[in-house]
Amino acid sequence: MGAYSTAMDVRQISALLRGEPQLISGWIQQWSAARTALYVAVIVAGTGLYGAAMGCWREPLQGLFTAIKFPLIILLTTLGNGLLNGMLAPLLGLNLSFRQSLQAILMSFTIAAAILASFSPLVFFLIWNAPPMASRSANTYDFILLTHVAVIAFAGIAANLRLAQLLRRLSGSTAVGRRVLIAWLAGNLFLGSQLSWILRPFIGSPGLPVEFLRKDALAGNFFESVFQTLKHLLSF
Repeated sequence: MGAYSTAMDVRQISALLRGEPQLISGWIQQWSAARTALYVAVIVAGTGLYGAAMGCWREPLQGLFTAIKFPLIILLTTLGNGLLNGMLAPLLGLNLSFRQSLQAILMSFTIAAAILASFSPLVFFLIWNAPPMASRSANTYDFILLTHVAVIAFAGIAANLRLAQLLRRLSGSTAVGRRVLIAWLAGNLFLGSQLSWILRPFIGSPGLPVEFLRKDALAGNFFESVFQTLKHLLSF
């Protein structure tokens, strides 16, 4: 029975990664606690592994902290946007309940987490062979940072392409599916970026102590920081 259940779980994740519209839209219509638990487990494992790879360049303790914080950001973002998107979707022409919108977002993040998990060994290998962060090599730091940006962006794009296919099938309209996707992406950006700001650092800095949260974690916000950065860059 256990082997059969495991095979079913693997088959569900495979179907999700392939974006099989008929199966996935059926899952959205029918709530399953076991399926939801599977999505959460994949998100925690996948983003946790990648978080460990992201933070361990600073030192193993930072890797542990990031392995906890990365899944926490994804799950909190999912919960918050599941509630928000459950209200937005009907207004934009797609009749989804809160539970269904939560499942759709969970599916999207599950795809992203599975992709990040597959990249984790490569990132660990990169970190293992990179000069230590304490060497303060600007080129190495920029290269590793850009690598993380590229990998996370790739996982996010792939997941949202699958989400777009799902929304288009559920709505029966490309225009409605696009509107809902844009609204949902805006919510993910707003909530996810602010949570990331609060829970920083993720890679860490050799000039600062390793810590789970900075003492000024609640000071300012992500968007204010972006504005100040742009203001500094544009000032002559």
